[in-house]
Amino acid sequence: MNEAEDFAGSEDDLQFAAAAGALPLDLLLSEAALGVAHRFRPRTASVRWGMGLVKHPRTVAGKLGGLTAEGARIALGSSQIRPDKHDRRFSDSDWETNPILKRVLQSYLAAGRTAGELLEGAELSYEDHERVEFLVRNVTEALAPSNNPLVNPTARKAFTKSRGRSAVRGTRNLVEDMRHAPRIPTMVDPDSFEVGKDLAITPGEVVFRDEMFELIQYYPTTETVVDYPVVVVPPVINKYYAIDLAPGKSMVEYLVGRGQQPFVISWRNPSAEHRSWGFDAYGAAIIRAMEVARAISGADKVNLYSICSGGIIAAMVLSHLQSTDQLAGVSGFAMAVTVLDQAAAGLASAALTEEVAQLAIAMSASRGYLDGRNLAEAFAWLRPTDLIWNYWVNNYLAGRTPPKFDVLFWNADTTRMAAELHKDFVETGLHNGLVSAGGTTMLGTGVDLSALDLDSFVVAGVADHICPWEAVYATTQVMGGEQTFVLSTSGHVAALINPPGNPKARYRTGRPYPPNAAEWLEQASTNEGSWWPEFSDWLAERGGGERPAPPELGNDEFPPICPAPGSYVRAG
Repeated sequence: MNEAEDFAGSEDDLQFAAAAGALPLDLLLSEAALGVAHRFRPRTASVRWGMGLVKHPRTVAGKLGGLTAEGARIALGSSQIRPDKHDRRFSDSDWETNPILKRVLQSYLAAGRTAGELLEGAELSYEDHERVEFLVRNVTEALAPSNNPLVNPTARKAFTKSRGRSAVRGTRNLVEDMRHAPRIPTMVDPDSFEVGKDLAITPGEVVFRDEMFELIQYYPTTETVVDYPVVVVPPVINKYYAIDLAPGKSMVEYLVGRGQQPFVISWRNPSAEHRSWGFDAYGAAIIRAMEVARAISGADKVNLYSICSGGIIAAMVLSHLQSTDQLAGVSGFAMAVTVLDQAAAGLASAALTEEVAQLAIAMSASRGYLDGRNLAEAFAWLRPTDLIWNYWVNNYLAGRTPPKFDVLFWNADTTRMAAELHKDFVETGLHNGLVSAGGTTMLGTGVDLSALDLDSFVVAGVADHICPWEAVYATTQVMGGEQTFVLSTSGHVAALINPPGNPKARYRTGRPYPPNAAEWLEQASTNEGSWWPEFSDWLAERGGGERPAPPELGNDEFPPICPAPGSYVRAG
């Protein structure tokens, strides 16, 4: 096995690692605007942690006594504490066979475990626990012996093998990464792929373009197609091609092969001049996309498939269409890794306060946008082991180039978010505005998702650290209509890029949908393979039958403008 393969592990591992930094976490938009340093500042939650420990002296004494006892066992060589078998930081055999390194590692693990136990023993509120846990986890992982070039055996071996050149390359890599945002280790070589050549290559045409988006229609590969087209709404701070990643990994390619007619929105990367684009502007754009898809296909209805932050806006649009008696043009609504109820969405909801929200809004307003690179940096610190320190060792200590990986390339291809949209997301998240009728508005009408009478297909990832699956599951309690909930394996991105053929793929389904997610999980059934076929079947059932495949794309009103993937996806 070569060095890159040794670092990368399996593709499944990399997808799991990528999950935390792939797509936008709406309630961390505030923290991203203020910068990562803001999240590491001491807060009152840390003070309350200390006070909580003072109130539980027996717990503190017991945990510290346990750490002392474990330290004695470590010194004598009888300790059984071991790192998790999936923790690649300590995969080198020297951590086990070298008696000094083994004791260093065990001491670190014991201290980290005790810190976690002291956090639990303080009996903090949910919000304080989430805030302190972020700090404890990041400090603990930063102190890992694997991060020390004088201790890490991988760094030592690379230095010896390269006769010191690895240290030179590593220093150069570090200096280059710290020169510009996001100031985190490079996860993939920016020249390793080219959009339109290696990625986003399913044949199609841009059939509509305005100042906000391009709409891409794809060439059919079947003799007949499902009557109602599928309009895809991607996230508003990532480029669309996660769903058209590469041959064999492309959902667009798969849906076309199943006779679907996908029309995919490719958002323009906004700059300061587009600062006024907010919920209403993006909502109107989604409505335009559906109108164009209906006009080109000749169908009376469309199905709508939305992802993450795109799903939030799309749900609001559908509520608006119902309020204005225009919902008849939509047959079904699908959402992937989308949180509508922010009440228990993890760190994001705990981190958001009125003060933080207003500071963040002011920061993005002064610039005109939220820079996606800052958001990528914030995401990386949610999973520091995988997205910071793993690459710290590979890039800086061992002086290597990160392996070529398409998901991480897409993840690094960031975009900006217009200031008004940033404001709308932050304020809606702060007040959890989507769970109560009229809590927020879309195009002048109050949003009431509980009144939405439309079949929905909701997908979550069991290891998603951006949109926790339990928070996604809560959608079943928020929206009306007949619902289908699917819990996929893997995390935020890997749950989506889940083509048939992966022997490790699983997903869970089951009805009814009780309020408690854990209760649903207990009675859900496990299905082998990818959820894509079930989704395609769901679309077909709501697709209005079949018709002959169109001989050409576009129509007289909306003729092809340029080949897919278009121009907006290439814009920096």
